[in-house]
Amino acid sequence: MPRVNLLSRSGAVEPYTMQGARSWKPPARPEFNRVAFSAAHVVADARSAVDPWIGAAVDWDATLRYREHLLSLGLGIAEAMDTAQRGMGLDWPTALELIKRTVALAKGKPGAKVASGVGTDQLAPRPGLTTADVIAAYEEQAEAVESVGGRIILMASRALAASARSADDYEHAYGAILGRVREPVILHWLGPMFDPALAGYWGSDDLDEAMDVCLRIIGDHAAKVDGIKISLLDKDKEIDMRRRLPEGVKMYTGDDFNYPELIEGDDRGYSHALLGIFDAIAPAASAGLQALGANDLGEYRRILEPTVPLSRHIFAAPTRFYKSGVVFLAWLNGWQDHFVMVGGQQSARSALHYSELFRLADAAGLLDDPDRAASRMRSFMAVQGIEP
Repeated sequence: MPRVNLLSRSGAVEPYTMQGARSWKPPARPEFNRVAFSAAHVVADARSAVDPWIGAAVDWDATLRYREHLLSLGLGIAEAMDTAQRGMGLDWPTALELIKRTVALAKGKPGAKVASGVGTDQLAPRPGLTTADVIAAYEEQAEAVESVGGRIILMASRALAASARSADDYEHAYGAILGRVREPVILHWLGPMFDPALAGYWGSDDLDEAMDVCLRIIGDHAAKVDGIKISLLDKDKEIDMRRRLPEGVKMYTGDDFNYPELIEGDDRGYSHALLGIFDAIAPAASAGLQALGANDLGEYRRILEPTVPLSRHIFAAPTRFYKSGVVFLAWLNGWQDHFVMVGGQQSARSALHYSELFRLADAAGLLDDPDRAASRMRSFMAVQGIEP
């Protein structure tokens, strides 16, 4: 098997021999008993003259090719979310173009699911921003997504977090938006570990108080809520909220630390999935969900449990930098021909971090072609001053 010089946890150079073991394969005809969305990354255009700190240049062909891959594995696409660097390099006009292209791509594919992020990121931060401004921004994006036949994920709003003065402002804003959407939406509660600007969302830093407000909004508008994705990295809070949801409202786990057990569930229910890590582990996610649908819990756990150390590493604090790990793995697996990101965010993690990511991806059987992955890793390490 290929050998690569990597950095150890202490920063020393050490040779690593790849395992390359994959004892499972994704299904040819995926059939799941859970709804499963992968929040998908975007591929930057590395040949664009756009300064990556100033604007977003997207390689549309490569970006859509990866979405074809996700759909072929039976996964739905959660489009223009934080995994796609929404509000973190990807602006609203570019996000809308991405949404249009992905919705069009999926229309010709039976059973394909796409849900797209609707937020308020076109609002420039400014003094005096009001809840009315936030509602208008949400409505503008909702109309744009609905007009192209898209389904809505109502993203948490930095502008609302900044302008709201109490839980009442959240209830007013969400009530106004949910009263106007055409079809049920997926709400999104993104914790501050993913985006520090969302601290105190729903009007409180206390998660129990915040959850009460969120559940009150869902209860008041249950007919317009398909489900809620929570990304708090706290499985107990998710289970508690899942058990308190109105009948018919789904819980979509966004817990990239504990997803196998939350999706499997217990005797009182389970979570569906809307996960950024499913972008990185898509073949394993598909194979695992197929086993779960066949009620083969042993196989489900055998496939997915080895992916958890990789996911916890990719989503380690500062969690908001996880996108670089997702894109790095896509590059290692040949889905893009470079490791350049929108906003230059490939620099967000260290060579030591990427070394450990390589080991964990290999251990989970997630390097599709060991020779190619090793060759690309050697090139990356050489740029860091580590010779093959």
